[in-house]
Amino acid sequence: MATFTCSSATGGVTSHIMLNVDRYWQIKEQLPNGECIRSPSFKAGDYFWRFSYYPNGACLSCPDHISVFLALDSRVTRPVTARFRFCLLDRDGEPVPDQSLSVAARQFSAFGAGFGCGEFILKDFLEASEHLVDGGITIRCDVSAQMAPTPRCGLPRHLHRVLPAADVAFQVRGETFSAHRCVLAARSPAFEAEILCATAGDCIRIDGMPAQVFEALLHFIYTDSLPGMIEEEESAMAEHLLAAADRFDLPVLKLMCEEILSGYVDENTAAKMLSLAEQYRCQMLMEACVEFLEHHPALDAVMASDDDLLEHVASSCPALLNEVLADWCDDESIQEDLVILLERNC
Repeated sequence: MATFTCSSATGGVTSHIMLNVDRYWQIKEQLPNGECIRSPSFKAGDYFWRFSYYPNGACLSCPDHISVFLALDSRVTRPVTARFRFCLLDRDGEPVPDQSLSVAARQFSAFGAGFGCGEFILKDFLEASEHLVDGGITIRCDVSAQMAPTPRCGLPRHLHRVLPAADVAFQVRGETFSAHRCVLAARSPAFEAEILCATAGDCIRIDGMPAQVFEALLHFIYTDSLPGMIEEEESAMAEHLLAAADRFDLPVLKLMCEEILSGYVDENTAAKMLSLAEQYRCQMLMEACVEFLEHHPALDAVMASDDDLLEHVASSCPALLNEVLADWCDDESIQEDLVILLERNC
């Protein structure tokens, strides 16, 4: 009646689970509103998850819809960050454009915590469409979860308390920041070079960086964490800190920024994020962009708003451009342009 199949990609960080409902009408009759079919536990990242399918809606407010939810099936000591997507598949196994939902990074704080969509598919629409194939449907859920970080020691918190004994100062756009030579030199070879080139007692000038970004950079160096950020400013701050992490050779900060930016990949930002991933050699961010762009309607929308996207795709992930060439584009003139781009970047 209903079967689940699961596969993993990108080292187990991303998993895909497919629900094949081969007796749609029978299950619809058997399970009333609020009751569901729940998948076996499957793994994405370091955690286990369950996918739930409600044929007559998850609650009283949505009895005319199919509902889908994703829930954490692991006991955790700290919130788990995950991105996920639900999509109805057509008879060729491709996502139906208007019946797909991508969810940016969400935090799952405890065992059983879940997110989903109560009004995922209107049943009347589905039952009148060609997507109900031989009395069955297929729904796919993609889950991307980051591996659990190694627990941090308490030393960084203690280091941050000794700032009154600082022995070096930096001037950034009119603001002065104090720090310790030994801490900066130990944490960053690039900072060590800046300090060695400076005369004792001088205030070292840092150009090309906003003062608040340098302050956040020092916060990371002393605490191995990022300061609290306003949600509206989080993406922009992460972009600035990514550049700073690359400039001062701080790989852990770079990964933290990649994780934040991966949660902001959408139709309006995909081209810029792909460019950042290419510029700063960010594997995690690159994978998030490619995963988003593999959904052809999303790629169509992004390309319509950014003429340079194909150049980024060709240079950073030519395999995706090959897929576009084979499946997405029917215009012969554009096909020729794609072939030229592939030849130029191969």
